[in-house]
Amino acid sequence: MDQVMLSRRQALGGALGGAGGLLLAAMLPRRAARAATRIVEDPAGPFAPNAFVSIATDDTITLIMPNVEMGQGIYTGEAMLIAEELDVGLEQIQLEAAPPDAAYTTKQLGEQATGGSTSTIATWTSLREAGAVARTLLVQAAAARWSVDPATCRTEGGTVRHDATGASLTYGALAADAAALPVPKGPIALRDPSRFRLIGHSQHRLDAAAKVAGKAVFGIDIQVPGMRVGTVAACPVMGGVLRHVDDRAARQVPGVHDVLTIGNAVCVVGDHFWAARKGLDALVITWDEGVNSAVDTQTIYGQLHDALDGPAIVAHVKGDAKGAIGNAATRVEAVYQQPLLAHAPMEPINCTVLVAPDRCDIWVGSQVPARARDSAAELTGLAKDQVHLHNQYIGGGFGRRLEHEYVTQAVQFARQVKYPLKIVWTREQDLTLDRYRPAYVDHLVGGLDRDGRLVGLSHRIVGPAVVARWAPQALLPNGVDDDLLAATVETPYDIPAMFLDYARREAPGVVTAWWRGVGGTRGVFVVESFIDELAAAAGADPVAFRRRMTEGKPRARAVLELAAAKADWGSPLPAGVGRGIALQYVFGSYLATIAEVEMTDMGGVRVRRVIVAVDCGHLVNPDQVVSQIEGGLIFGMSAALFNEITLLHGRVQQENFNSYRIMRMNEAPAIEVHLVDSTEDPGGIGETGTAAAAAALANAIAAAGGGRRRRLPLMGAQA
Repeated sequence: MDQVMLSRRQALGGALGGAGGLLLAAMLPRRAARAATRIVEDPAGPFAPNAFVSIATDDTITLIMPNVEMGQGIYTGEAMLIAEELDVGLEQIQLEAAPPDAAYTTKQLGEQATGGSTSTIATWTSLREAGAVARTLLVQAAAARWSVDPATCRTEGGTVRHDATGASLTYGALAADAAALPVPKGPIALRDPSRFRLIGHSQHRLDAAAKVAGKAVFGIDIQVPGMRVGTVAACPVMGGVLRHVDDRAARQVPGVHDVLTIGNAVCVVGDHFWAARKGLDALVITWDEGVNSAVDTQTIYGQLHDALDGPAIVAHVKGDAKGAIGNAATRVEAVYQQPLLAHAPMEPINCTVLVAPDRCDIWVGSQVPARARDSAAELTGLAKDQVHLHNQYIGGGFGRRLEHEYVTQAVQFARQVKYPLKIVWTREQDLTLDRYRPAYVDHLVGGLDRDGRLVGLSHRIVGPAVVARWAPQALLPNGVDDDLLAATVETPYDIPAMFLDYARREAPGVVTAWWRGVGGTRGVFVVESFIDELAAAAGADPVAFRRRMTEGKPRARAVLELAAAKADWGSPLPAGVGRGIALQYVFGSYLATIAEVEMTDMGGVRVRRVIVAVDCGHLVNPDQVVSQIEGGLIFGMSAALFNEITLLHGRVQQENFNSYRIMRMNEAPAIEVHLVDSTEDPGGIGETGTAAAAAALANAIAAAGGGRRRRLPLMGAQA
């Protein structure tokens, strides 16, 4: 399992060093008094930091966050890693969003990006080292000032102390001296986990107060002097182009200033959004919809099902799975289907741009700020260092802001005007022109021996390769998108023989993309549904069946037993109520999730409660882990129960939250999250709850008498 993950990371990230540098600088005081913890949305200063720590002579301590904050709490978690080793309290620091810079490259993704539940995995050591190096330099500076051995000094709360003499100096007083010292070479000692003051203890989120008070600035909140607001209509069929626009009526709308066009879209610019929106509604647009106007949902599913037979790329082989299945006492077979899905973040797509002859400023919330910057540089002909991207809070990412085509579009429009232009998409534009989680079809065949043990598993995956578009250099040499191996090859089970192949089929008429949970969400639904079907064929209890398959997997077994105990697995339930379990290993974390559902008289499903046991390695901020599991489950259950993107004549039919549902408060179940103490390095946690949802629900519905549902969404799905 570890070998597979290393291979994937190496393929994605190469040997890039990532977050290991340090800037320890003496700065001119920017504020008269020590700053309370706050978020700096648009840092201004005489220089651009290229590392993670800066300390001003006025004792202002600024930590630069390499990953973007989009609700997952990473600003708090990463700040804890640095502050722990720097030996300061969270109340003593201020935070800045990192600018586009290679210093903030994420090793696991190979570029400056936030996604794939990699942030804590990537920074667990490097950010602690950044804090430890800073503290070491400060101690050396103090020792030199006092002519004492550095080993006789200690740090406490942003101060270096020498107890023998009673001397003490603040970090700010030492910043200039420390900045002149050479950065230590070689490994530096990190704090022993037994002495952690912050890590492992729940901390309030550093961005919470600003968000509760409505003071946090998201991309959509940006205000720039002289700014005007535009909204966009793009061709509703992917690949189509603009043929003609009649803008006479739009220009008569009060407040409308400009009507701009590019190859496949029109932007109406007004004094404010409402004027722009009314102007947009007044346009008469003729599109050339192109060949994709013939694409319907069944076109996509038909291609996927057709590829269940015929040639495919062999992705993983262990033993003689087909021989074992051929000789098995019982053969089990199933085909699963998963739909296109939209990201549907709460904050609609937006981007503010000012293009001048010698510079371009972009205010946006982006998971890939360097990509967005580079695209703007290419479009404007400016050098990369003439493009200044000011990254903002993101109101929900889920992979949507791993795309940057909306930044490209905004720059294309902004180049045509001399004022700052904020582009805001409507919800309808966002949902119908999203870049979608692919649809997949999976075919699994398993063999059981006479004792009901799995002896062989054959698995074919049919669907697109997202990585082939997003990072083509990371496609495996044999053509496999190794994201598909998550939760399918990387399982918590000891499977004696396995054969997995992959038939690539790119969906026509849509662009497919990363979506929360990525391959893990896709794979867990398929594998854990099938494990339940195998258990049923063996006449075994689902937990007991999994218990037998995890005999050599102690971490998997531990979360399985914990969840089962907390859920009182096996206790009687009323008629029409059932429990379903999903056990998984994705993003370096183990989860066991038990959903309890009730079939309603109207043929619906009510989720009564969900119990989760989590082993994600060393806990950084336990409260953050619980929150991520809770949010991920709600997100995943919404998609699993309700959602599917469908196309008719090339147009996406879901336009808003009335037809693309999010689980409502009165529908949300009680969720219990139980954390396992662990000394392993941290795993990812942001997407694990999402990955668990569909499988746990499908298995619970089957247990409740609702039938085995092999197609998503579950509401309305048929076996």
